[in-house]
Amino acid sequence: MNRECDEYPFASTYEGAAQHAKDSSKPKDNYSARPLPKTDNGAAGNILKAFMDRNRILDGFNGKEEVDGYLVTVS
Repeated sequence: MNRECDEYPFASTYEGAAQHAKDSSKPKDNYSARPLPKTDNGAAGNILKAFMDRNRILDGFNGKEEVDGYLVTVS
């Protein structure tokens, strides 16, 4: 089975895998990763992109804090 690593919080968020690259005062590698089937990971990425597009989640970092935040609830 072809696998990819997926991360949470999402790499596309300032709390995800890119957090340290956006703000060097934040901890490096402060996220969880898990290997998933490539097709599942791709489908989840498409759903996340649609969510961000539909809800107009923009790059809202003002240099000090995220100003376009949202919460993810897992039930």
